[in-house]
Amino acid sequence: MQEAELALKFLDQGLHRNASGKVFQAWKAVVSAAAAKNRELIAKHYTGIVKDRIGKVRSRADLIIALMPTTRLREVASILEEVYGKEMVHLTDLALNLHEFQYNGLDPEGVVSRYTNLNDVEKDIKYLAEKTIEWVKRLGQA
Repeated sequence: MQEAELALKFLDQGLHRNASGKVFQAWKAVVSAAAAKNRELIAKHYTGIVKDRIGKVRSRADLIIALMPTTRLREVASILEEVYGKEMVHLTDLALNLHEFQYNGLDPEGVVSRYTNLNDVEKDIKYLAEKTIEWVKRLGQA
């Protein structure tokens, strides 16, 4: 929740790309927490074992839940849709759009970034930060 709040502070200071990164990290943590609460469901989709960076054997599902790689974020959200509904996927897509903006910035042509103006960026950061705070509370009560 603090990262979502920090994203809003960055936004107030005009630090759009920093705010995008913070709100993305906050949402990624929400997806990871939701996945941890639904480990059995995640384990059905990510079977087997893998070695981590230090060579320790771990469950593939546990590694994905712990690290929540950006490359698996959309896929995990899609799995969690079964429990949490379409909003999980919608907000994950929004987070990934903001993550892309963090690295690529604005693109008037819309080629390397979906964002062509800062107004859309600001609206999306505020919306995702608000929804992230709601989801943190929701998951904390479950």
